[in-house]
Amino acid sequence: MNSNSDSVFHYHRRTKHSLQQYANSPASLDWDDQPNGFRFFTGCKLFNLPKPGAEREVLFSDLAKSRPAEKLNQATVGLLLELSFGLSAWKQFGPDRWALRCNPSSGNLHPTEAYLINTDAALLPTGVYHYQAYQHSLEQRCLFEQSIENKGIFIGLSSVQWREAWKYGERAFRYCQHDIGHALGCLRYAAAVLGWRIELLSECGDTELSALLGVNRSADFKADEREFADILCRIHTEETSQFYELETLVQAANKGGWQGKAEPLHQYHLYQWELISQVTAATEKPRTESLPLQPAAFLSTAPLAGEKTATQIIRQRRSAQNFNPKSTLAKSKFYQILAATLPEQLPFDMWTQPNNLHLFIFVHRVDDLEPGLYALPRNPAKRSVLQAATSEKFEWQAVLDAPLPLYKLLSANCRNTAKTLSCHQAIASDSAFSLAMVAEFFDTVQGAAWQYRYLFWEAGLIGQVLYLAAEAAGVRGTGIGCYFDDSVHEILGLTDETFQSLYHFTVGTPLDDSRLQTLPAYAHLDNLT
Repeated sequence: MNSNSDSVFHYHRRTKHSLQQYANSPASLDWDDQPNGFRFFTGCKLFNLPKPGAEREVLFSDLAKSRPAEKLNQATVGLLLELSFGLSAWKQFGPDRWALRCNPSSGNLHPTEAYLINTDAALLPTGVYHYQAYQHSLEQRCLFEQSIENKGIFIGLSSVQWREAWKYGERAFRYCQHDIGHALGCLRYAAAVLGWRIELLSECGDTELSALLGVNRSADFKADEREFADILCRIHTEETSQFYELETLVQAANKGGWQGKAEPLHQYHLYQWELISQVTAATEKPRTESLPLQPAAFLSTAPLAGEKTATQIIRQRRSAQNFNPKSTLAKSKFYQILAATLPEQLPFDMWTQPNNLHLFIFVHRVDDLEPGLYALPRNPAKRSVLQAATSEKFEWQAVLDAPLPLYKLLSANCRNTAKTLSCHQAIASDSAFSLAMVAEFFDTVQGAAWQYRYLFWEAGLIGQVLYLAAEAAGVRGTGIGCYFDDSVHEILGLTDETFQSLYHFTVGTPLDDSRLQTLPAYAHLDNLT
């Protein structure tokens, strides 16, 4: 085992919550000094994108179907960015007002930042742009000063770890990775609305991606608020060539004219989390071999009655705060939601890594399905491995009418168990079902420490699928990052680190708070000059 893997295992063990003790986090929070959820660069040329809010007629259930790709222009780029990273609404309660976004985030803190790398001079001057979600605009960070062959557009993602650490302390690194997974899911769904595809350029190393995005320019960022490069994505439109050279992009950025500095997000930094710095260094990704884009063909899910357009579903996504504990979910919709998480579905056509996560589901209130604990191996070939690793008391009885590889492990009322495991949160027990995403952990991290991040990205990607599939089914979901790690493993009978639970999720009928006002996402743009 290498030292980087050792560091990752140390981080993961130390940041587990338990019934006796939570992972290290701030002793108190200064809510008046919460990090700004919007990043602004001063000294940059600003390009306003066309007015947000455009609709498309494609149904959410039809996103996987082939159709002509829309033209690449500022309107379609703007819609791609809005549906991926833009605002979906504002909420107000008394004097407090906060933004909701299409991409969910732990604690609504939004550590993820998005950058557009443009090589098409007919679209915008070629260079690197930061997407500024509040104004729905592009801040030009770098102007390529040498001519570059048109290879279309790319999206790079980075994380401001401090935004999460301000509230969650040492466990924040996990949540930043969840959010990258959610953001990738958002980007893939948004691209599908336009008839485009996403290619994860996972061969890209963190050092070269940092240079491309400009997040390695330490003088441009407050020291405690720097960004860490995560992933580069290529957007495949009808104009895009199939070939490109990553080195060409990096060289253009290195020789380009950079401008602008990041405004401070936070006045005080009372806590320093050395453990996050250590795991960040340990999981730095080197340059690796290029992995091919997956074939375009994949299965589509069965249509739902009364379904909405994809733009409606994407913009209406919310995290449920409370569930109706008496409502039930139709079994057909339960199967529909779970089937959406299988690797054959959108958005997993872009995922080039192994499918390492599997679902263990606490069924509470699903019509005509016995309450209890169920398993969904997302790779059916791993069923026997999962069965051997979990409790010998589990039945592993196939659910015969399920159109997916679903197994009943035991019949029981699991509501109190699910609530306790998810840090005593009622959202895990008042829902129709909740689940734990369990990863093939030890061998993956031992093989390459940087894969630790990808495991969480896969979890976040599954979470985004569950969010939108729940909305399409007329219910609502919530991601749960707070759970008692080893208590989950004990319930499942997992006795070592071969498998680890990395994320929880819950789905049910939401109870809306009538005291909250919902306001339009971008009404404030009318007041900007």
